[in-house]
This record gives sequence, structure tokens and C-alpha cells, in this order.
Amino acid sequence: MGFGSTAKKLQQVTDMAEDVYTRLNKLREQVDETRDAVDETRKRVDDIDRELAEQRAILDAIATEQGIDVETLIAEAHVVDAEEVAGEENDEQSKTGSDA
Repeated sequence: MGFGSTAKKLQQVTDMAEDVYTRLNKLREQVDETRDAVDETRKRVDDIDRELAEQRAILDAIATEQGIDVETLIAEAHVVDAEEVAGEENDEQSKTGSDA
């Protein structure tokens, strides 16, 4: 009886090892797929950054030709954005203050 239970335990360990090996291979495949997706996304982002830089250069050249001060426009846009964010935060605080 001792050999039978030992063989059964060895079979269980073997089955568990095969299961772990299968899971490890699946995990390795998922990691490879994720790595490929990250690499592809990085390439896309680099392409978008390059295109954006080209468009920015074109817009700057057109603005300069038309006598438009790009830096001032950008600064004004940031001020407007900051004011909108501050207004939204005040609205949220008013809502939570009245709810309490």
C-alpha cells in the first residue's frame, strides 16, 4: 500500500507541475503580446509626436507671417483653462458643501 499512495502522490505532483508549466507558457505568451502592443503603441505615439511637431512648425510659420504673437495666444489660452478649472472646482465645492 505504501507504493500505491506514493505513486498517487507523485502523479498529483506531476499533474500540478504540468498545470503550472501550462499556466507559465500562457503567461509568457500574454507578456509577449503585451510587449508587442506596447512597442506598437510607442511607435504610434512617436509618429503622432513627429506629426504634431511638424504641424506646430507650420502653424508657427503661418502665425509669424501673419504677425500673430503665438506666445501671447498660448498664455491667454492657459489663463482661460485655469479659470475654467477653478470655476469647476468651486462648483463642485458648492455642491458638496450644500449636500453635507
